[in-house]
Amino acid sequence: MTTGTYTEIDGRPALRFVRDYPHSPERVWDAVTDPTELVAWFPARVAFPDLGEPAPGAPVRYSFDEDGDGGTGTVVEHDPPHRFTLTWAGEELRLLLEPLSDGGCRLTFTALLADRDTAARTAAGWEICLEALDSALAGSPVGGPGGSPTPAWRRHYEDYVSTGVPSGAPVPGA
Repeated sequence: MTTGTYTEIDGRPALRFVRDYPHSPERVWDAVTDPTELVAWFPARVAFPDLGEPAPGAPVRYSFDEDGDGGTGTVVEHDPPHRFTLTWAGEELRLLLEPLSDGGCRLTFTALLADRDTAARTAAGWEICLEALDSALAGSPVGGPGGSPTPAWRRHYEDYVSTGVPSGAPVPGA
């Protein structure tokens, strides 16, 4: 089952995922911003080369276990524990945390895409990543996602394509 929605924001293709967690915004903030916790769910290793908390304009370095360099990006917004936005490979990743009345929080993750035809492929990838985040926050980490399409990724991809999410971009590792 897919949980993301395809939209356009200021003329750019975008994906939006919403998840509610029984954890405080501070706990989820750590999971989505701390490089030592990002390894449980984010598709690349993340490093902030400048010491201290990331600030707008600060560089971000991405890397992969299998083939090294994952490129660089920039911190766009850093407002703990509410908003964190960074760039990566022509995309902008926005994380918004809102407290819920029961003490939990809502995570809204929006990915502004560089190319429209990558939407289904990217949505399937973020589904896998967010499922890993769900598991990590539930105390049962499954490990970060790999680089090759899995059967679960293919199911998500096919679901997104069948609902009309733009597709057509090559699938790496396929």
